[in-house]
Amino acid sequence: MPARRKNPHKLAIGEDLTIYHAAAQKQQFIDALAAAPEQLDIDLSGVAEIDTAGFQLLMLVKREARRLGKEARIVAHGEAVRELIEFYNVAADFGDPLLIPAHDA
Repeated sequence: MPARRKNPHKLAIGEDLTIYHAAAQKQQFIDALAAAPEQLDIDLSGVAEIDTAGFQLLMLVKREARRLGKEARIVAHGEAVRELIEFYNVAADFGDPLLIPAHDA
């Protein structure tokens, strides 16, 4: 039997993931997850700022995806998102590849 091919639905967030945008973004995440047949790929490369409310949204979409039998993956991390994931030490919990750019010495 051939492996099932995932056709990910994509969501790119281009504004800050902060308390000021949390209500609208929550609905945006939920709608995108509902539209995803199996997998939601989330591009956060355009996020310049993230706070605890934004982090909670990421946790919510991950939990909801598991509950629905789907997968939500962060496929691109902005620097602020990367720093927050490292600060909370949740890279392993998120299970997404976290590319850390090389810094010039």
